[in-house]
Amino acid sequence: MRPMRLTTRAVTAIALALTLVAGGFAAWAGWSWYDAAHDDSAAYAEQRDRALAAGEQAVQNLNTLDHRDLDRGLDLWESSTTGELHDQLVDGRTEFAAQVKEAKTVTTAKVLSGAVTELDDRAGRARVLVALRVTVRTPGEASTDKDSRLLGELTRTDGRWKLSALGQAPVGGTPAG
Repeated sequence: MRPMRLTTRAVTAIALALTLVAGGFAAWAGWSWYDAAHDDSAAYAEQRDRALAAGEQAVQNLNTLDHRDLDRGLDLWESSTTGELHDQLVDGRTEFAAQVKEAKTVTTAKVLSGAVTELDDRAGRARVLVALRVTVRTPGEASTDKDSRLLGELTRTDGRWKLSALGQAPVGGTPAG
């Protein structure tokens, strides 16, 4: 048997077919990349993740305070908040600081879990649900742990998410109010 020889015409046809397949694949891959890069859902997911991280951190900040380093803790509270919540913290700072100094308490919070329950990226508003464990230590007493679920409202200011409201989440069949 003689080996099969390809003619110039056959080689040209195969090369053309391979070029067309490669070009088609490159066009498909380019279009897929462009479509993914300009997909709004990726940007929305990124904002959701940023809001969640900021919300969890702010809730933890507002549940952590040490009487021995009160100014730093209260400054952190203020830098984590905006709007009416921020104003309330600033207005009540002196009286609250005196109460904490007198009680000599140390509270530390640890986020157990969190979720974004609402996100309006265009308006710069979000809501988060955060479960956390707060440990309270008072001189001469055993430390106590309390698990809480808190609902926080976030507002985006200057490109950063900050806590604008915070309240206890309803438990079980308790209606939200």
